[in-house]
Amino acid sequence: MISRYESRTIGTNNDELYDNVFRVRNVNFIRQYRSGALRHPTAGDISTLDLIGHTWTTGDRFYKLAQKYYGHSELWWVIAWFNRTPTESHLKLGDPIQIPMSLERILGMLNV
Repeated sequence: MISRYESRTIGTNNDELYDNVFRVRNVNFIRQYRSGALRHPTAGDISTLDLIGHTWTTGDRFYKLAQKYYGHSELWWVIAWFNRTPTESHLKLGDPIQIPMSLERILGMLNV
């Protein structure tokens, strides 16, 4: 299974903003994943992908679509990222989205 966390760096957070958290947990810092920066594919990149059009309907969820098309619900974020919709609440019934089917190629574009 491909994880979006495999290539992330882990950093140390000792910002005084979290002093209360540190005190409660009896620690001096917290180790956490750094936020990744995903670039969106260019028009040229997109032209090399096989895309399936989908109209957002009642009951749709990114994880359900990822399970249907990729066989892994954990890859929901690929569909959300590709459509620039961070959550399902950013979509309305009838909105068109695209599902990139060249999964290996799209993940390669992300360096994931």
